[in-house]
Amino acid sequence: MTTTTPRTVLVTGGNRGIGYAIAEEFIREGHRVAVTARSGEGPAGSLTVAADVTDSASVDAAFTRIEAELGPVEVLVANAGITRDTLLMRMSDEDFTDVVDTNLGGAFRVVKRAATGMIRKRFGRIVLISSVVGLYGSPGQVNYAASKAGLVGMARSLTRELGARGITANVVAPGFIQTDMTDALPEDTQKQYLSTIPAARFATPDEVARVVRWVAGDEAGYISGAVIPVDGGLGMGH
Repeated sequence: MTTTTPRTVLVTGGNRGIGYAIAEEFIREGHRVAVTARSGEGPAGSLTVAADVTDSASVDAAFTRIEAELGPVEVLVANAGITRDTLLMRMSDEDFTDVVDTNLGGAFRVVKRAATGMIRKRFGRIVLISSVVGLYGSPGQVNYAASKAGLVGMARSLTRELGARGITANVVAPGFIQTDMTDALPEDTQKQYLSTIPAARFATPDEVARVVRWVAGDEAGYISGAVIPVDGGLGMGH
């Protein structure tokens, strides 16, 4: 049995879906867990802090509170994200910039704020939640795919900048996950998606959460700049 050092963990967008499951997983492992949310609450046992990742002052205030109550953030899971799906010819400038500013810009803001404490401590785990769509592409998701692909370049640049300071930066790229969003899809659409997945099923949020927890743990200290798919084989070769 391996022992895991208790860490202060922050999961952005931890009030629902994958983020909620990730926060629960770290709580189960005995970590001190904070989540940011624009509304709603994280799981029992977590500290929920209101924050908007598109606003640097809001991010700074959230970190200041977390540091005061739980200590400096040692594990950052940048999960907050939005979608504004529509075909390219119908996509407005706002549809594009809002998604990129939240999904990619938001990750930049929280990583930058967390990095100060990680550099000082000479330890850090940065996990960026991307998507199979960021590597595979998807019609109607030019904005979302661009934002999620950008996280790969971010993680690899962070690895080169911060790797010598005991900090890793990795990307976890989920495929189709069984959440309220997928449950709401028409049955025909769900069947169409399932037909493209070699595993022939959607993942559970817990399956993503366990991978995130592992890559943020003591055992994965020599893994950095990696893209870890949790997609049932959907994006193989990408």
